[in-house]
Amino acid sequence: MSGTYTIALLILSNIFMTLAWYGHLKLQQTGTSLHWPLIGVIAFSWAIAFFEYCCQVPANRIGFVGNGGPFSLVQLKVIQECVSLIVFAIIAHFMFQGEALRWNHLLAFCFLIAAVYLVFK
Repeated sequence: MSGTYTIALLILSNIFMTLAWYGHLKLQQTGTSLHWPLIGVIAFSWAIAFFEYCCQVPANRIGFVGNGGPFSLVQLKVIQECVSLIVFAIIAHFMFQGEALRWNHLLAFCFLIAAVYLVFK
């Protein structure tokens, strides 16, 4: 069950992370943050990133084999990267309509799946 909690928290963490890293660009496009000073944009992103850490840290603690979880450190990192790219692709598709997935992106995802397979072997 800790593996399920870990992955769920990693998904939630990466939603917050993607919004913190790229959400301000969407706000700029809509004109909401167009005239914010850079320090304001940074503070806004940090406020969102706080919730990312509130999910990321427990995910790693729950999932780490040294704490009774099912995943090694390397496995946790590879899972996090795959989740990060999947969440990014979904959010980018909906928030930035002009960002399309191309064949090379899909091929890269296939390589990531292969990486996950190899890490778990």
